[in-house]
Amino acid sequence: MKDSAPVLYPNEQVGKKVTAYSEEHTLSLPKELTDFHAWILETQETANYTISTFQAKALVWLARLAGAKHVLEIGCYLGFSASIWSHAVGPDGTVTGLEFDPEYAKIADSKLAGLGIKNVSFKIGAAADTLKTLTPTVPYDLVFIDADKTGYPTYLSLLLSRSQPGKPDRLLRPGALIVADNVLRRGIVADPSDENPHAASQAQRAARAHYGRDTDLAALDEFNKAVAGSGRIESWLVPLWDGVMVGRLLD
Repeated sequence: MKDSAPVLYPNEQVGKKVTAYSEEHTLSLPKELTDFHAWILETQETANYTISTFQAKALVWLARLAGAKHVLEIGCYLGFSASIWSHAVGPDGTVTGLEFDPEYAKIADSKLAGLGIKNVSFKIGAAADTLKTLTPTVPYDLVFIDADKTGYPTYLSLLLSRSQPGKPDRLLRPGALIVADNVLRRGIVADPSDENPHAASQAQRAARAHYGRDTDLAALDEFNKAVAGSGRIESWLVPLWDGVMVGRLLD
C-alpha cells in the first residue's frame, strides 16, 4: 500500500467492526483482568481515564517484544494498566506506579491485592517530584506515561536527564521504551480545524477538569515535538486509540 493514511474505515460502524475483529485476533488477557476492566467501565464516572482492553493487549505484546522486566508507570488511575504491566513482565518482574491521587492509589492497591498481584508498588505524590528522587535497584526497561497531559514535557525532560549515559543511578536503561498515551487527543493535536468534528466540541470539553483542556493540547504537541526532535530517542507515533507515542532510548 503506497499511501500512509488509513483507508479501511469509511465510517464509524466499519471502524468498530474492524477494531473488534482485530482485537479478537490479538493475544488474550486473563479473565480476571478483563473482569477488572469491566468493573471500571460499569462503576466509574471517570472510566475514560483507563486504557481499553485492545490497547492493553498491544502493550503486553510490546513489553514482551522488548523483553521488559521492570516497568515504570506515570499515572495509574485505578490500577488496570498496572495489572497489565504485571501480567506482561511476569512474577519475576516489577512494576512501579506513580499516582498523584491517594484515593486512586488506595483503590488500585486494594484491587491488585485482590487479584493476587504482588509485583506492583505505588508511590503517591506529584510524579515530577518523585522522578527526581526515585532510585530503582536496576534501571527500568519501559516507562508508560498516562497522567496529566500538561506534565508530559516535564516528565520527558526528567526521564532523559536522569538517564544519562554512563551514570550508575539512571532511571531508564539504554534501549528502554518510552510509551505515552493520549498524544493525539481525538486527532485535535494534529488537526484542530473544523474538518475534525471533535475539534468543534473542544470548547465544551475544555470546561471539564483534567480532560481535553487547551493547555493539554499545547503540552501534547510540545511533548510530541520533543520526542521526535530528541537526538536520544527513535520515535514512532502510532495513530491508534487516542494516539500512542513510542520511543526507544539511545545512548
